[in-house]
This record gives sequence, structure tokens and C-alpha cells, in this order.
Amino acid sequence: MGYFKSVIRGLSWSFTLRFFIRGFTVVRTIVLARILLPAQFGAYGVASLTLAILEVFTETGINVFLIQERKLEPHLNTAWSVSIIRGLVIGAVMFFASPIIATFFRSPSSLILIQLIALVAIVRGFINPSIVKFQKDLQFHKEFIFRGVILAAEAVIAISLAIILRSPISLAISLLISAFFEVVLSLYFILPRPKLIFNKKEIHLIVQRGKWVTAAGIFNYLYHNADNIVVGRMLGVTSLGLYDTAYKISGLPVTELAEVFSKVTFPVFAQIKGDKVRLWQSFIKSTLALSAIVVPFGIFLFFFPQIIVFLLGPNWAPAIPALRLLSIYGVIRSISGFSSALFLAVNKANFVTYVTLASILGLTVSIYPLVSRLGLVGAALSVIIGSLTALPVVIYYTYKIFNNLSS
Repeated sequence: MGYFKSVIRGLSWSFTLRFFIRGFTVVRTIVLARILLPAQFGAYGVASLTLAILEVFTETGINVFLIQERKLEPHLNTAWSVSIIRGLVIGAVMFFASPIIATFFRSPSSLILIQLIALVAIVRGFINPSIVKFQKDLQFHKEFIFRGVILAAEAVIAISLAIILRSPISLAISLLISAFFEVVLSLYFILPRPKLIFNKKEIHLIVQRGKWVTAAGIFNYLYHNADNIVVGRMLGVTSLGLYDTAYKISGLPVTELAEVFSKVTFPVFAQIKGDKVRLWQSFIKSTLALSAIVVPFGIFLFFFPQIIVFLLGPNWAPAIPALRLLSIYGVIRSISGFSSALFLAVNKANFVTYVTLASILGLTVSIYPLVSRLGLVGAALSVIIGSLTALPVVIYYTYKIFNNLSS
């Protein structure tokens, strides 16, 4: 079977998986939004931001490294050991820094949420790195079963606890339980199983290879979350809850599809990177197919942003203007961000870093004055400016990879 056919088969399973996952996510969000208030979502958002930033700043690039290597087994034990240590570090930092973080966002209710989610980081460190085989070997039908079971369990637990507790603690507890569940499933059902063995040479190799992935992850986090941090700090957790939910809805149909494309095409691009003609053809076909899907979704959200009220209720009406603008950002981000799969496949993770850095510069220059003047709308405008700033850089590096095609 040709690589493009492998992509199509992988896409079909990944789209099915995403549809299944997002179906549960949408149902969960709709139910929870009618139980919890935007301020409660914002308090949970502070805890989620904290976990995400620590995970990103300690990212080792293990998954990318394992996909790039021909054989998984020689590196498995070291990858697991590094993952466990990383999880323990993240959990400890989150727990002990939780009072400072809650004070920074002026959100006392976030304190217990941050401490609970610190446990999530520790538990996740024990996940079997062999799950990368799903992506590495294009076994997306197995990933569908694995992820589907975990997400379904998390959604059911979150909704059940929210009905009982009427508190954002239900979200943190459901995340913790699902993390335990994922560890058990990964260690019991996925082979090979890792052992806790340290290899200094392997650790150095992983860290050295993953340094650009780490840098790209840090910049990517800052780009995609700096607006949340500024909104939460300047406008409060209620505005953070409104904005973060609008951001997720704008990314639901478009950026999720882009991530599916990237996830499927990355290992395929990596396998054919030696043949630039085939790589070019696959990249163009995939980009056009992605554009044909995400643009109509973006147009729908732009003209009908009131869907957030229809789905979540009248408490979320203040997010409508921001959602309309974020739909534009979602389309730009999806199409331009797809280039990351190409850059990583040809071992040019530094290109991803430079592209993301350009986005951050555009966002950083604009976000404070725009949020000060326009509130949530200003935050949405600033992320659009950031994505447009990166476009010339994406085009330049894509050209740089393929400029020798004719020779």
C-alpha cells in the first residue's frame, strides 16, 4: 500500500477517534456549562494552565524521538525513567507553588484544584511510552479503542461528580481518575513493557535530540496560552472561563482536524523524507485536503457564533464577539500549523521553534494594549495578529525544504 493510501486509512481512523472523543467532550462541556458558572470554569482553567506550562517547560521530546528511531525497544526503559522523574518534578512544583499561583490570579478557589491536578502530573509520568507505537506504526484503530475507553470514562465521571458536587473539583477528580486508568491500560495491554533502568548515554541522546522540540513546545505554549494568562490576570477568572471556552469551541472543528492530519502525516512524511518529490506531493495533497475541511467550519463559526449560547446557555453570551474572531484564528492556525509535521519529519524541529517564536512576537506586542482597550475581543485580535506574523516564516522554511526539487 502506498504512503498516501496509508495516510487516508490513518486519517479515517483518526477522524473517527476525534469524532468519538469530541462527541464526549461536547456533551460533557454542554452538561457542565449548565451546572457550573463561567467563574468556576475559570478557576479550573488556572489549574490547567499551571499543569500545561510545567509540562511544556520540562518536555523532553521523547515521543518525537521514539517515532524518529527505527526501533523502539532499545530506548524504552530510559524514556520511561525520564518520564517518571519529569512527572514527579512537575507534581512537586505545582503542589508547593499552588498558593503563589492562586494569589497571582486572585483566585483562592483555584488552590485545591492546582493541588489535585499536581497528582495528575505524577500519575501520568508512569504511562507506558510504548503507546507511541500507535502513531509510529500507523495503528490508529488500536489508538481509537485505547483513547476512546479513557475519554468515555473521564466524561462519565466528570458529569456524574459535577451533578453531585456542583463544583469544579469534579473536573480535577475525573482527570486524576482517567490518568490512573490510562497508566493501568498502557502497562497491562501495550507491549513491550518498560523497566525502571537509567542509561546516562541514552538520556543525553534524548535530551540532545529533543532540545528543539522542547524549545518549540515552550514557545508554542506561550503563544497559545499567553492570552489566557493575560485575560485571567487582567480581567479575572470569570472572563478567563468565557474566553477559554470560546477559544476551545473555535478550535473544536478546525484545529482538531489539523492535529489529526499532523499526527497521521508526520510518521508518513518521516518515512518518505528521502524522496523530495513524493514528500512534496504528499504535503500539497494533505494541505489542500485539510484546507477544504477547515475553511467551511471556520466560516460557519464566524457567521453563527451564537451557537455558544445555544449549546451552553445564556451565561456564555458575553463570549460571542470573541468567538467570531477566534474562528478566523482557528483557520489560520490549522493550515499554517500543519507545516510542523513536515518540519519535524525532516528533522528540522528548529524551524518549528522559529515559526512559533514569530507568533509569540506578534502576540506579545499586541496583547496588553488590546486587552486593556477591548477586553476579550482584544485578546482574540492579538492571537490573530500572532498567527499572521508567523505566516511569512512558514512559507520561507517550507520553500527552503523543497527548493532543490527541480535539481
